[in-house]
Amino acid sequence: MEASLWVSKTGLDAQQMRMSVISNNLANVNTVGFKKDRAVFEDLLYQNIRQAGGSTGGDNISPTGLMIGTGVRIVSTEKNYNQGSMIQTKNALDFAIQGEGMFQVLQPDGTMSYTRDGSFKLSVDRELVTANGMPIQPSIVIPANAESISVGEDGTVTIQPYGNAAEEVIGQMQLTRFVNYAGLEPMGKNLYRETSASGTPTVTNPDSDGAGRISQGSLEAANVNVVEEMVNMIETQRAYEINSKAISSVDSMLRFLNQNL
Repeated sequence: MEASLWVSKTGLDAQQMRMSVISNNLANVNTVGFKKDRAVFEDLLYQNIRQAGGSTGGDNISPTGLMIGTGVRIVSTEKNYNQGSMIQTKNALDFAIQGEGMFQVLQPDGTMSYTRDGSFKLSVDRELVTANGMPIQPSIVIPANAESISVGEDGTVTIQPYGNAAEEVIGQMQLTRFVNYAGLEPMGKNLYRETSASGTPTVTNPDSDGAGRISQGSLEAANVNVVEEMVNMIETQRAYEINSKAISSVDSMLRFLNQNL
């Protein structure tokens, strides 16, 4: 009887954790480049009371076994890297990736991080940086004499100097691809970190070798579907209530035994 209490308790823990995942998805519905999470469940070890295929006497074997489950747990949270919808901003320093790939961002400690958030700014040194002031890689510096900036789908960065009809190429944006995007580690601040599970990064120019295209004047919205998350929330709530009801039922059964035996 106590085992059933423990099994239901694992169900409560798992559903509560799933609710946290759903809440985080909904909280980031307006976060640029955010990728929603999905909680992945797995059953726990089984108590093997009678082995399937064991002898039942003579030449007979048991067609089924007697194995009692011990509950459930969340084994991982998996990012969904499906493309988010495009938001038109008309801002020359906003960039969306249409397809596969991530921008490279240089951390203060010299390590590299990666993002789908292309809402870049100009630093005091006229370098393209993230909203937190970290420069993108390769470094793109906009000259002071630039009247306008243009970035092609292939990542080529050109400017129109003041009083000059000829455009000037000043840099090249690059994208980073991974074998397993789900293996990247979220760092916060719309950034991800490479892990052994993600594989080593492959740096390439946009619109080549499987990388996506750059869309200037746009941002990629979060790929969170609010209606879908609300349905998941209701489902999780009902599963939590069912596990709570199971604990209440077992408690009533134990109380009956204590009072009547």
